[in-house]
Amino acid sequence: MTDKSVLLIIGGGIAAYKSLFLIRELARRGVKTRAIITRSGTEFVTPLSVGALTGETVFTDLFDLTQEAEMGHIELSRSTDLVVVAPATADLMAKAVNGLANDLASTTLLATDKRVLYAPAMNVRMWDHPATQRNVATLRDEGALFVGPDEGDMACGEYGLGRMAEPEAIADAIEAALSGETHLDGLKKKPLKNKHILITAGPTREPIDPVRYLSNHSSGKQGYAIAAACAELGADVTLVSGPVSLKSPANVKTVNIETAKEMLKACEKALPADVFISVAAVADWRPSSQSGKKIKKDGKGVPPLMLEENPDILSTLSKHKKRPGLVIGFAAETNDVVKHAKAKLKKKACDWIVANDVSGDVMGGDNNSMILITKNGEDHWPMESKLSAARRLATKISETLS
Repeated sequence: MTDKSVLLIIGGGIAAYKSLFLIRELARRGVKTRAIITRSGTEFVTPLSVGALTGETVFTDLFDLTQEAEMGHIELSRSTDLVVVAPATADLMAKAVNGLANDLASTTLLATDKRVLYAPAMNVRMWDHPATQRNVATLRDEGALFVGPDEGDMACGEYGLGRMAEPEAIADAIEAALSGETHLDGLKKKPLKNKHILITAGPTREPIDPVRYLSNHSSGKQGYAIAAACAELGADVTLVSGPVSLKSPANVKTVNIETAKEMLKACEKALPADVFISVAAVADWRPSSQSGKKIKKDGKGVPPLMLEENPDILSTLSKHKKRPGLVIGFAAETNDVVKHAKAKLKKKACDWIVANDVSGDVMGGDNNSMILITKNGEDHWPMESKLSAARRLATKISETLS
């Protein structure tokens, strides 16, 4: 894309540092960048650092006579292929919605005749506030594009939606917008409308006694993100979830379970479905018997724990008489990732396997690097936020079903 350029508006917020990585990533992809930094944005990144990466003059002041003579704000707003606001603060989006133009950034947004891509970044409560959601909805209705926000830990110490998308994900969205196809286009088309997608997420808990159980480190974040991404594209989503500390995604029917047997029962009850995505980290074994009372230490050593296999949910639904048209499994591996995933694809009789290396902090973390394996080959996806990865998978599903 050597003939493409973007105008990057850098808002004020701790996420502004990511704009430097975004500029470098765009340069690597052959996209040229000019930049505007708001006054508050200069508290986090300097015009000197941004200019060094863009190789261009960095604009900051609406009333700089030299800048206006060389590149007026009207020309600046239109001599580009796409305007990108990253980080897009609540204030910048509110100004854009209400047509305010009291600084260079807001004036440029009001004057541009190009599409605008917003990468929101703010506190979770600010993002969830009805005023912000109204502004986002208005901007979308007017044709603006969005990437993110992502879910995760924030600089303020809270957790939730509000983190700016990672530079690679923003660069992907920019490339898509410059190519004419965008995530927003997908949202408007609702390509998964009238499709029932069944998803499992989180761990299962297999009780030993009333206070102890067997489980694993799964947080459920990837499964919940996939459920949210499929719902965004119009799908009727049923999410069967093990015990997690996550809020149910919007427009998703969530069924909460504890054990593997309960998860299988809930999945079979939810059939028929067009797609089944087995993301949950289901316990492979469960205690053969469960004590009705807490097992006490008696000084006679460790009591024996006899185990038996849990039902194989992915294999069962792959071979079910009501088998969904597309069955997707997940392979969480710590070594020989592709080799083990290909073996699982064959053994489970599913259509796709999404493999990932969980030897690091993927389980419980906010990012993931997935490998999509089908009978036709493998597709390695970059490390990105789990929500971005989920949207990538949801788009792939919609393309396949269409």
